[in-house]
Amino acid sequence: MHDHIINLALQILPQVAADKVYAVVDEAIAVIHNSGVKYRVCPFETVMEGTYDQLMEVVKQAQEVCFKAGAGQVLVFIKIQNNSGGDVSIEDKTGKYDE
Repeated sequence: MHDHIINLALQILPQVAADKVYAVVDEAIAVIHNSGVKYRVCPFETVMEGTYDQLMEVVKQAQEVCFKAGAGQVLVFIKIQNNSGGDVSIEDKTGKYDE
């Protein structure tokens, strides 16, 4: 059931001092980068492409790294596009806007 490709948008807001927010978010983005999934960093969220189970594991690890980086709490916002008929790709939605 969860073996086709989906898109997942992840926004993590760590509870840390204001001058440390971007550094902690950078740690979460590093987890995404190191996971090997296809992704695109946007101003408010990072969009990933992969299987449901694969991406949910990345979401879990991204939260854990925020806690290790000093966050006492994280707010996590997730949006998922799933298609019962097949794969969902980032390019299908935004490719025409790429330079």
